[in-house]
Amino acid sequence: MNQNKLIVSSLMLLFTFSLSFFSVAQDGKRDLYELKIYHIANSTQEQMVDKYLESAFIPAAHRAGVSQVGVFKPLPSEQEAGKRIFVFLPFKNSKDYFQFQSKLDKDQRFQDAGKDYIYASHNNPPFERIETRLLQAFKGSPRMKAPELSAPKSERVYELRSYEAATERLYRQKVKMFNSGETDIFDKLAFNPVFYAETLAGATMPNLMYLTTFENMEERNAHWDAFRVDPDWVAMKDLEEYQNTVSKNVTRLLRPTDYSDF
Repeated sequence: MNQNKLIVSSLMLLFTFSLSFFSVAQDGKRDLYELKIYHIANSTQEQMVDKYLESAFIPAAHRAGVSQVGVFKPLPSEQEAGKRIFVFLPFKNSKDYFQFQSKLDKDQRFQDAGKDYIYASHNNPPFERIETRLLQAFKGSPRMKAPELSAPKSERVYELRSYEAATERLYRQKVKMFNSGETDIFDKLAFNPVFYAETLAGATMPNLMYLTTFENMEERNAHWDAFRVDPDWVAMKDLEEYQNTVSKNVTRLLRPTDYSDF
């Protein structure tokens, strides 16, 4: 009896070790993304955050190995205009993600350039709140890709979508739908996607998020018109396994700041 318990315990230990090894081995094959959303109340806070991001944070992120930092703001027509600033940070693996803040803490140039933001007083904060979402790239789209656009940043339209699901099973089905052909349709129609990702931590789980980019609003509208009638999409959306996979679609129309990397 004791021998059987020992065998079972040994097998469980081996299984746990194998699972841990597999997780480590998989790390780095798909990007991790941090999406920071600054909630701001007025133009003074907006200017403080802009100055910090442009002069301190982005240069320090580059020195820390993050070469593509995206900073976006809602279009003037959006409800969140003047109230949100979106910061997108891609990481190749979990080690890079978890070491990022410590690198900033040790970067004296960052500390000096960002002192107005870092040491802001409690009664004059640069923001109201910061919302953070941790994302992992889809298996079928494991790396971010900077958009290939020629229009000035002031004319571009970036579309950030979040698809929420009513249950975790339905959420996984929607992720499967993307990996099984939906992203291929976006690529075929030249939506210039930056990323597709599962949400690992956030306020509206279960949900996936993705970012597509366009030269201007007219091009954005034309692309969606083409998508709706694309024969591959028409056939896919009616498949039984993908029914009711999205309970809420939150769409944000954004524009990159002039200091954004893309």
